[in-house]
Amino acid sequence: MNLHRPLLSLLLLALPTPAGAAANDYFPPPESRGGWRTLDHPDAIRQIAGMDPAKLDALRQWLMQSDRRDFAAVVIRNGYLVLEVERGNSSKTDARRVASVSKAICATVLAIASEQSRRGTAPHRMTFDDRAFDFLPWAKPLSDPRKAAITVGQLLNHTSGICPEASGAPNDGSWDYVLGHTGDARTATLAFDPGTACGYSTHALAHAALVCEYVTGKPYNQFAIEFLFRPLGIEHWWFQFYDGGERVGRHPSHGLGMPARDLARIAYCMVHEGRWGDRQVIPKWFVEQTAAPTHSVQSPEMRWQLNPQIFSHGWELPARLTGEGGRSGEGIPADTRSKPGSGGQLIAFVPSLNLVLTRQTGGSGDWAFEEYVRRACAAVLPPTIPE
Repeated sequence: MNLHRPLLSLLLLALPTPAGAAANDYFPPPESRGGWRTLDHPDAIRQIAGMDPAKLDALRQWLMQSDRRDFAAVVIRNGYLVLEVERGNSSKTDARRVASVSKAICATVLAIASEQSRRGTAPHRMTFDDRAFDFLPWAKPLSDPRKAAITVGQLLNHTSGICPEASGAPNDGSWDYVLGHTGDARTATLAFDPGTACGYSTHALAHAALVCEYVTGKPYNQFAIEFLFRPLGIEHWWFQFYDGGERVGRHPSHGLGMPARDLARIAYCMVHEGRWGDRQVIPKWFVEQTAAPTHSVQSPEMRWQLNPQIFSHGWELPARLTGEGGRSGEGIPADTRSKPGSGGQLIAFVPSLNLVLTRQTGGSGDWAFEEYVRRACAAVLPPTIPE
């Protein structure tokens, strides 16, 4: 006899599921109108979300002990927020810098721009196989003639050769600096021929934000807000801008800040193959392509010596990590996509588990990104067999 069944029945009745919608069709309203539905009773977490409450408690403790930074983190399973941990940061409103997590967001926004361009609703047609500098008039004349061969996709998967972080060059600066027009050889000259090596590059994603602006005719921040943030109910953000003087002007880069709960909306949309309610917000083809490497480079990434096959369109495939720098994909499902950022920022989703997790600190430095993913995945209970 299950003594908790009456209580569980009451919990089920109390859950805020939209009228007439199946569980898999749940999409949360904006935080100002209620936000994510939540579960906090152990029985409900186990029976409804299919998560082990004891392992979630252990994950909570691990998050608190993993470093001393202020942070906010959330875990969402089957559309239910089952774990929320905050120390100094609000998961709802604290839009602190998310560091390289913004690279995955930029690639996602660029995919939306590409889809619109293919449908004729953007000024210029663009695919990820097109030459990126055809959409970068601000970069002319090219500081290195090899830049003409770089594709849009190579900007996203770190095979462009543009100023890899291994060069030691600052990630931020003026647009003239980023585009290679200040005399700094690290930004002016490619580190390798496009597509022949892998060098993690923040500068390449800054280029991608400008590509989006040219293709859509709108500044990157405005396009991202209109076609990704607002459709998903995201309410808090800010964007990084670079100045470019009279020649280039002031434009947003890909850098941004966003709260943990709002980051989770982007990952949740990816879990649903880009759909949000009855709207295809993110192209399905993009979601599918992020499940595999988007290049054929085999030599280790230049800065951290990581397996280059972890890199897709702005997102990463942590299950393919092979132990370099202590980062291992052991225990992480093969279909997991994530994007870590300096300071312990993380966005991740696992379609096979209908699982989403994020963390936001606003800081910098190393953190055990994969351990968070591993522990969250391990908290998912195996499917039960009906009696």
